[in-house]
Amino acid sequence: MNELEIHALLEAVQAGGVTPAEALGRLKSGPFRPADLGFAQVDHHRRLRQGLGEVIYGESKTIEQILAIATEAATAGGPVLITRLQPEKSSRLVAHFPAGRANAAARTFILHAPAPIDATPGLPHVAIVAAGTSDLPVAEEAAEVCVAMGVPFQRHYDVGVAGIHRLLARVESLQAATALVVIAGMEGALPSVVAGLLGRPVFAVPTSVGYGASFGGLTALLAMLSSCAPGVTVVNIDNGFSAAYAACQVVRAVRAAGAPSR
Repeated sequence: MNELEIHALLEAVQAGGVTPAEALGRLKSGPFRPADLGFAQVDHHRRLRQGLGEVIYGESKTIEQILAIATEAATAGGPVLITRLQPEKSSRLVAHFPAGRANAAARTFILHAPAPIDATPGLPHVAIVAAGTSDLPVAEEAAEVCVAMGVPFQRHYDVGVAGIHRLLARVESLQAATALVVIAGMEGALPSVVAGLLGRPVFAVPTSVGYGASFGGLTALLAMLSSCAPGVTVVNIDNGFSAAYAACQVVRAVRAAGAPSR
């Protein structure tokens, strides 16, 4: 049950077409109904609160647990996003839910996936900016979050500071974005450069890409946290999910307010 359906239900109660008891019954069978699987309790209300249903972190769960949680979460009819999947788990999900959307690079799977929405001029959207090809798994995870949340997005890949002309060539397009997810490993300089060029919210993602002194992404994390450019918010190492979720919420807020994106 989404916001529009609940709003329609409340209007029906106000008009006298549905009794309060009937409305309560529908709500109990919708986002508020209990869903205790023993090892997990599925939050059916989260999509109404936050715009996206409960996301399943698949890395440390068994495939049997993932299938059970996904099956329960999917009963609400909205998108169900599963992240951090090993190949064998993804293969089982594809076999069990053949209509789902798998992204091997992102290590994600989405049940009831909406069609991806490309960014168009004047439409609030997220720009996903990745420094190098090695950062693409994190960038693609961010892209799949945008898909699951029904938010338009545009990819800008391999535009790191080692060849800054590649980034500068895209400044006009980047300026049209409502919020940006900027992803980089190594020394993690890209978010500072992007935030210095653009007056948009920047959600920076350090990645665990780099040689020994990168310390598995810690160097990039500290560099981004120490950015002198205003407007840079930093998430955890390799956490494309959280950065994209935050950027999508910015877009959703802009859309709800009816404000222009630029």
